[in-house]
Amino acid sequence: MGQAREVMDRLTDAVTTHPDLKALGALYAEDAVAITPDGGELHGRDNIVAYWRQMTDAIPEGTFETVHAYEVGDTAIDEGFFSGKNTGPIQLPSGETIPATGKDIKIRGVDFATVKDGRIVEYRLYFDEMEFLGQLGLLPEEPS
Repeated sequence: MGQAREVMDRLTDAVTTHPDLKALGALYAEDAVAITPDGGELHGRDNIVAYWRQMTDAIPEGTFETVHAYEVGDTAIDEGFFSGKNTGPIQLPSGETIPATGKDIKIRGVDFATVKDGRIVEYRLYFDEMEFLGQLGLLPEEPS
Protein backbone atom coordinates (compact mmCIF):
# COMPACT_ATOMS: atom_id res chain seq x y z
CA MET A 1 0.00 0.00 0.00
CA GLY A 2 1.34 3.38 -0.99
CA GLN A 3 0.98 6.78 0.58
CA ALA A 4 -2.09 7.84 -1.44
CA ARG A 5 -4.01 4.70 -0.46
CA GLU A 6 -3.10 5.10 3.21
CA VAL A 7 -4.23 8.76 3.24
CA MET A 8 -7.51 7.93 1.44
CA ASP A 9 -8.24 5.17 3.96
CA ARG A 10 -7.61 7.63 6.82
CA LEU A 11 -9.96 10.13 5.12
CA THR A 12 -12.75 7.55 4.89
CA ASP A 13 -12.22 6.66 8.55
CA ALA A 14 -12.31 10.34 9.63
CA VAL A 15 -15.60 10.90 7.75
CA THR A 16 -17.38 7.68 8.73
CA THR A 17 -16.06 5.11 11.21
CA HIS A 18 -14.43 7.58 13.61
CA PRO A 19 -15.74 11.03 12.64
CA ASP A 20 -13.03 13.56 13.42
CA LEU A 21 -12.92 16.86 11.53
CA LYS A 22 -9.58 17.83 13.05
CA ALA A 23 -7.98 14.60 11.82
CA LEU A 24 -9.74 15.04 8.49
CA GLY A 25 -8.39 18.58 8.10
CA ALA A 26 -4.85 17.37 8.80
CA LEU A 27 -5.10 15.12 5.73
CA TYR A 28 -5.49 18.06 3.33
CA ALA A 29 -2.82 20.48 2.19
CA GLU A 30 -3.56 24.07 3.18
CA ASP A 31 -4.11 25.01 -0.49
CA ALA A 32 -5.95 21.80 -1.50
CA VAL A 33 -8.75 21.90 -4.06
CA ALA A 34 -11.84 19.70 -3.89
CA ILE A 35 -14.57 19.26 -6.47
CA THR A 36 -17.95 17.91 -5.33
CA PRO A 37 -21.37 17.63 -7.01
CA ASP A 38 -23.15 19.61 -4.31
CA GLY A 39 -20.45 22.00 -3.09
CA GLY A 40 -18.81 22.79 -6.42
CA GLU A 41 -15.13 23.68 -6.45
CA LEU A 42 -13.74 24.29 -2.98
CA HIS A 43 -10.39 25.98 -2.39
CA GLY A 44 -8.38 25.56 0.78
CA ARG A 45 -8.39 23.17 3.70
CA ASP A 46 -10.85 25.20 5.78
CA ASN A 47 -13.50 25.24 3.03
CA ILE A 48 -13.07 21.51 2.44
CA VAL A 49 -13.43 20.75 6.16
CA ALA A 50 -16.57 22.94 6.24
CA TYR A 51 -17.98 20.83 3.39
CA TRP A 52 -17.34 17.60 5.30
CA ARG A 53 -18.80 19.16 8.48
CA GLN A 54 -22.09 19.70 6.63
CA MET A 55 -22.15 16.05 5.55
CA THR A 56 -21.25 14.66 8.97
CA ASP A 57 -23.80 16.98 10.64
CA ALA A 58 -26.54 15.79 8.26
CA ILE A 59 -25.63 12.10 8.45
CA PRO A 60 -23.57 11.71 11.64
CA GLU A 61 -23.38 7.91 11.60
CA GLY A 62 -22.65 7.45 7.90
CA THR A 63 -20.80 4.40 6.68
CA PHE A 64 -18.86 3.64 3.52
CA GLU A 65 -18.92 0.22 1.90
CA THR A 66 -16.03 -0.14 -0.53
CA VAL A 67 -16.75 -1.85 -3.84
CA HIS A 68 -13.39 -1.07 -5.48
CA ALA A 69 -10.24 0.56 -4.10
CA TYR A 70 -7.28 1.45 -6.29
CA GLU A 71 -4.03 3.34 -6.16
CA VAL A 72 -2.39 4.68 -9.29
CA GLY A 73 0.81 6.59 -8.66
CA ASP A 74 0.03 9.43 -6.27
CA THR A 75 -3.77 9.03 -6.56
CA ALA A 76 -6.14 6.76 -4.62
CA ILE A 77 -9.56 5.92 -6.05
CA ASP A 78 -12.52 4.51 -4.15
CA GLU A 79 -15.87 3.36 -5.45
CA GLY A 80 -18.57 2.35 -3.04
CA PHE A 81 -21.77 3.10 -1.18
CA PHE A 82 -22.25 5.83 1.41
CA SER A 83 -25.16 4.99 3.71
CA GLY A 84 -26.78 6.43 6.77
CA LYS A 85 -29.78 8.13 8.32
CA ASN A 86 -30.36 11.86 7.92
CA THR A 87 -30.70 12.96 11.56
CA GLY A 88 -29.19 16.44 11.28
CA PRO A 89 -29.92 19.60 9.34
CA ILE A 90 -29.11 19.64 5.62
CA GLN A 91 -27.17 22.59 4.27
CA LEU A 92 -28.26 23.53 0.75
CA PRO A 93 -25.87 25.10 -1.79
CA SER A 94 -27.90 28.34 -1.43
CA GLY A 95 -26.83 28.54 2.23
CA GLU A 96 -30.29 27.64 3.52
CA THR A 97 -30.72 24.73 5.89
CA ILE A 98 -33.62 22.34 6.11
CA PRO A 99 -34.47 20.11 9.05
CA ALA A 100 -33.51 16.44 9.12
CA THR A 101 -35.82 14.13 7.19
CA GLY A 102 -35.14 11.05 9.31
CA LYS A 103 -34.78 9.06 6.08
CA ASP A 104 -32.15 6.46 5.26
CA ILE A 105 -29.94 6.97 2.24
CA LYS A 106 -27.60 4.76 0.24
CA ILE A 107 -25.79 6.37 -2.67
CA ARG A 108 -23.06 5.06 -4.92
CA GLY A 109 -20.07 7.31 -5.38
CA VAL A 110 -16.49 7.52 -6.55
CA ASP A 111 -13.75 9.68 -5.10
CA PHE A 112 -10.19 10.44 -6.09
CA ALA A 113 -7.48 11.81 -3.80
CA THR A 114 -4.15 12.98 -5.19
CA VAL A 115 -1.51 13.07 -2.46
CA LYS A 116 1.78 14.95 -2.28
CA ASP A 117 4.05 14.91 0.77
CA GLY A 118 1.47 13.00 2.82
CA ARG A 119 -1.46 15.40 2.25
CA ILE A 120 -4.31 15.53 -0.22
CA VAL A 121 -3.72 18.31 -2.75
CA GLU A 122 -6.62 17.50 -5.07
CA TYR A 123 -9.83 15.70 -4.21
CA ARG A 124 -12.75 14.85 -6.50
CA LEU A 125 -16.04 13.32 -5.37
CA TYR A 126 -18.77 12.10 -7.70
CA PHE A 127 -22.26 10.94 -6.74
CA ASP A 128 -25.77 11.39 -8.11
CA GLU A 129 -27.08 14.40 -6.21
CA MET A 130 -30.61 13.88 -7.55
CA GLU A 131 -30.63 10.32 -6.20
CA PHE A 132 -29.44 11.65 -2.83
CA LEU A 133 -32.18 14.32 -2.72
CA GLY A 134 -34.78 11.81 -3.91
CA GLN A 135 -33.93 9.35 -1.15
CA LEU A 136 -34.29 12.19 1.34
CA GLY A 137 -37.74 12.97 -0.09
CA LEU A 138 -36.64 16.46 -1.13
CA LEU A 139 -37.59 16.36 -4.81
CA PRO A 140 -40.99 17.52 -6.02
CA GLU A 141 -43.39 14.72 -6.76
CA GLU A 142 -43.80 13.92 -10.44
CA PRO A 143 -47.28 14.58 -11.83
CA SER A 144 -49.33 11.45 -12.41
